[in-house]
Amino acid sequence: MAVKRVTSSKRDREKAKQSKREEKQKRKEERLSTGSRSFEEMLAYVDENGILHSTPEGVKPKEEVDASEIEISVPKKGEAEEILPLNGRIEHFNVSRGYGFIKDLGSGEKYFFHITSAPEGITEGDSVTFEIERGTRGMNAVRISIINK
Repeated sequence: MAVKRVTSSKRDREKAKQSKREEKQKRKEERLSTGSRSFEEMLAYVDENGILHSTPEGVKPKEEVDASEIEISVPKKGEAEEILPLNGRIEHFNVSRGYGFIKDLGSGEKYFFHITSAPEGITEGDSVTFEIERGTRGMNAVRISIINK
């Protein structure tokens, strides 16, 4: 159990608070007695590199930019890449639930597919070609076709 140590009485704490208030007031009076700073003394000038200067001589005037020289456009789209179908094998297929997974033979990745993207008569173990598209939960296999059984 921690023991709370009392080093001073209430009167001592009040005296300490009062002395802090007096010190703070003295510092404030010293600041005011040294003279208030004028508005010009408080100004700072920033050059084109973001460096602060106390005089405007160190700051060069800004360069004017002609807005008509600025080119704004959308980059031209290059030739549309032909999407090559991927080769894979049906790893899992649940007919009653209407979904399955295809394992890509090239990368080993597994892709989800829905029965609406698959041809009739597809079964587990079939070799297929397919394309991939981004779905709501990741990449999905679409346009699936069976390679000769």
